[in-house]
Amino acid sequence: MDTGDTAFVLVSTALVLLMTPGLAFFYGGMVRKKNVLSTIMHSWIIIGLISLQWILIGYTLAFGPDFHGIIGSLNWLGLNGVGAAPNPDYAATIPAIVFMAFQMMFAVITPALISGSFAERMRFPAFIIFSLLWATLIYDPLAHWVWGVGGFLRTLGALDFAGGNVVHISSGYSGLIVALVLGKRKGLGKDSMAPHHIPFTVLGAGLLWFGWFGFNAGSALGANGLAGMALVNTNTAAAAAAIAWAVVERYHRGKSTVLGAASGAVAGLVAITPGAGFVTPLSSILIGFIGGIICYLTISVMKAKFGYDDALDAFGCHGIGGTWGALATGIFATKTINPAGANGLLYGNPSQLVIQALSVLATVAFAVIGTWILLKIVGLFTKLRVSDDQETIGLDLSLHGEEAYPDFI
Repeated sequence: MDTGDTAFVLVSTALVLLMTPGLAFFYGGMVRKKNVLSTIMHSWIIIGLISLQWILIGYTLAFGPDFHGIIGSLNWLGLNGVGAAPNPDYAATIPAIVFMAFQMMFAVITPALISGSFAERMRFPAFIIFSLLWATLIYDPLAHWVWGVGGFLRTLGALDFAGGNVVHISSGYSGLIVALVLGKRKGLGKDSMAPHHIPFTVLGAGLLWFGWFGFNAGSALGANGLAGMALVNTNTAAAAAAIAWAVVERYHRGKSTVLGAASGAVAGLVAITPGAGFVTPLSSILIGFIGGIICYLTISVMKAKFGYDDALDAFGCHGIGGTWGALATGIFATKTINPAGANGLLYGNPSQLVIQALSVLATVAFAVIGTWILLKIVGLFTKLRVSDDQETIGLDLSLHGEEAYPDFI
């Protein structure tokens, strides 16, 4: 074991945890003031729910000994056998319990990301049941496919350094399905749905950017040069995407907004995630810049054209940004950055782009079909959507009996 590597991953674990409260602020500022607490609650309660699920069963399903390339076995149920000794299959220089904790924070934030698509209209009990089932039956198998020893996408050669497929594509496309099944918010297109507190959202974006260094650099699983490269690529792509979004927004709408610059940064962070430890800093500029433009067009043009209500743009940012990032990894990856990776299209290996595309298709199909089935199952036992009266009053009062902003403020 290496104490430096262990300390680095412990700090990275804390950074990734901070991203989920950051997400709560990011999403909370974008909803109407009558729904801010219910939106924050989605992220907050997920920290508790999935932390327990991961220890009890999630970790063994995702990283336990392989079962036919599809799922981990139950050998590590309740963290049985997961202790201070390293597991050389995953991280030879840090305790297995530290690797488990680091991966737990990824499992926590992913279902929280989905909540942005259905904000302001899902019943809290339905959200809890759906999130628990989704984490167990979609996230955990997908994590095994991509990262688990023996997982079929890992064996195929798919590259996903820190969660393009596992976190962003899965949550983004799942969020779109939930939004479609629940239907549009009441009054969409007639009533104002403007963000109630943009400074909240910018604070959340800043916490996400800060925590993303743990997300991507920490995925090197050691205090080494690869972690440094992933950190630089992460910051570079976020910067490029923020600038790209501001420029395109000014051209398209006449003004560059603070909300747009914050959203652009997050889009760049999403786009670089799968390739952070496989591409050069110059490539990360292109990945971020193009990612910012694609996500902006998805949110500002495509969503309006097709009329779906992806309330806080989880699909537009994470689904589309993650898809671009996974494909971009197949274009820009180079073994000069990471000898354990592969060369991409621009480095003489077009087959890597094909592999990346296949991994995206498998992830999207599994997330979309699985999410639709889970919603139908949950809907058999409890209503998915709040009543019209509850939606009119606001979910803070009708579901939680609280107000974010009492009258005296």
